[in-house]
Amino acid sequence: MADNTHADVKKLPFERAIEELETIIKRLEEGKVPLEESVSIYERGEALKRRCEELLKAAEARVEKITLDASGKPKGAEPLDVK
Repeated sequence: MADNTHADVKKLPFERAIEELETIIKRLEEGKVPLEESVSIYERGEALKRRCEELLKAAEARVEKITLDASGKPKGAEPLDVK
């Protein structure tokens, strides 16, 4: 069941995933959600968190660092060292 309910999470863009995650956090912090629903939305929140981390890591891998020449002027870019 969890795989089906969270399958759509893998397709969400970062902005939508973080927005939904923030909504879940707010609802849980209010403490007005029944226990069973709390567990369910917590699980979805975990899936959303993983999605956001995945998207951030992919974006980080695409970031380039600017290289400077001897005078301090940008001379180009090279891939960011991702370890």
